[in-house]
Amino acid sequence: MAGPCSARLQGDVAAFTAALRTLVNNPQFSDVMFVVGQEQQKVFAHRCVLACRCQAFRGMLSQAPVGSQDSSSSVPPQGPFILGNVQPEVFLVVIEFLYTNSVTLNSHIALEVLTSSVEYGLQDLCKLCVKFIKDTLSVEQVCEALQAAVTYGQVDLQQHCLAFIEGCTAAVVRTQGFRELSDVVLARVLRSDRLAVDELDLVQAVREWAHVSSAVLERPVPEVAALPVRELRLPLLAPNELVTLESYNQQDLLIPVENIAAAWRAHALRKGSGVPSHLCRPRRGTRSRDHHRHLEPHAK
Repeated sequence: MAGPCSARLQGDVAAFTAALRTLVNNPQFSDVMFVVGQEQQKVFAHRCVLACRCQAFRGMLSQAPVGSQDSSSSVPPQGPFILGNVQPEVFLVVIEFLYTNSVTLNSHIALEVLTSSVEYGLQDLCKLCVKFIKDTLSVEQVCEALQAAVTYGQVDLQQHCLAFIEGCTAAVVRTQGFRELSDVVLARVLRSDRLAVDELDLVQAVREWAHVSSAVLERPVPEVAALPVRELRLPLLAPNELVTLESYNQQDLLIPVENIAAAWRAHALRKGSGVPSHLCRPRRGTRSRDHHRHLEPHAK
């Protein structure tokens, strides 16, 4: 006689997901409430779903109520839980994912959802956010996306954003997002040989960035710009351009005098002697100048 057999059979996934979606922010049968954002919007949920899907929520929902004398109480807190630093729209996307394992994103909130996915330890949601951001990247948003990718250690997104910036650098450096980059991330961008912009335009873009950062951080221009300025390739500029640069530099001291002196020395010696070799290397968008043929390591 044949032994018993078994099989795991699966019903209609779409119908199951649709049914669970009806529970998202549904007060009926809910047993926990959040007050979200500056709008103090109420969001209803079911602790069993949150706890089984997210370790961070499990910890939150297991804590004893504020003021409780018994931290080991078996009675879970009912809330409301105050979440003032997240937009309701973003939080609802996170809740939707926890209930349905799917998500509805748009370009206005994708980066904030990525932030929340990292904070709540939701790796699958993080991957979905990264895919959406890569698929919908734009000139206006690429710098903000790069900043988030660096902040949250998303290496694949970093590389994608850098390649995007390299493809349309001249447009990117004119965006508000470029002016809001951190000094560390801007320096990383400036290390690229493939930026599609001339060095003179890049110097001007860094100057504008530095003045914005100086105003926001309330620190001197030379201080906020110290790291990115090291990556500017001044020896690529022609003598008349260096003269103009010195004139501007007298006003804001953006570039250390020794950096400009090294560029002049490269002209005088007709080679990049004493200057790091990568600072003498033309980028993809660098306009040709007569003296470039003398710069090492490009001299033949």
